[in-house]
Amino acid sequence: MGTDFETGSDANREYKDSVFTLLFNDEKALAEIYGAISGINLGADVKIKIATLKKVLAGGLFNDVAFVLNDRLVVLIEHQSTINNNMPLRMLLYIAEIYDRLSKDEDLYSKKMFPIPRPEFIVLYNGVEDMPDKQILRLSDMFKDADAGNPANLDLVVTVYNINKGRNPEIARRSPTLDGYETFIHTVRENEKTMSFDDALRKAVVECINQNVLKEFLENHKREVISMLTQEWDWGKALEVTKKEAWEDGREEGMKTGKMAVARNFKAKGISVDDIADATGLTVDDVLRL
Repeated sequence: MGTDFETGSDANREYKDSVFTLLFNDEKALAEIYGAISGINLGADVKIKIATLKKVLAGGLFNDVAFVLNDRLVVLIEHQSTINNNMPLRMLLYIAEIYDRLSKDEDLYSKKMFPIPRPEFIVLYNGVEDMPDKQILRLSDMFKDADAGNPANLDLVVTVYNINKGRNPEIARRSPTLDGYETFIHTVRENEKTMSFDDALRKAVVECINQNVLKEFLENHKREVISMLTQEWDWGKALEVTKKEAWEDGREEGMKTGKMAVARNFKAKGISVDDIADATGLTVDDVLRL
């Protein structure tokens, strides 16, 4: 599929990976979790090819894994903050780039049709805000003239599953790896109620290993997991604090001016242009001009 894809669990990791992608950037784990979500028993001989783009989709970190399974192209991401209602558009841009790479050696102007794998878009929500067990986001709902009497000629459907501990238990039951991940994250959050995050994380690693929860994974990747999850937690908290401070600083300047102040504050902290636009309601062009 070309050098712009992540092509396996041993690929170069010079970019910002996450615990989620480290755990599920493996054909066996992907078959397990997709089978659990879809309710399909894939079997041991199923063929999976990882096709993750080396770029940010979820924002700040690489929380996405794309893979081809038989005739399907699945984009799977973890989301640890409030669900982004712009996700269908972001998925559209992502899948377009994958299809562009898949078709590099094909003549798209020839009479012969070039077959492409059917896309499927899945978000696994693991944030602290309450969300339903399952949620559907549609690209067509984003159109300015969206209404039932004006059907869109283009659509993209994203299915969001809440994977916090105790939510969607049937999916967790069918995927021991996902169940272990849910337990690990839940243990970190429970520990953090009575101690610092660093202590909570390190204690959770030890507890999960002792309880045979992701034991082999945590033993083999202990230092990476601690570093990655610390980065994920710090990025999420910094984003929330920055939003609060920036809105307070900009509230006296009027709506438009206030949004620009927020955007400048975000930009100074290295937050991506897309995330700034999502948070402020400004256009990407407005943000780029700052």
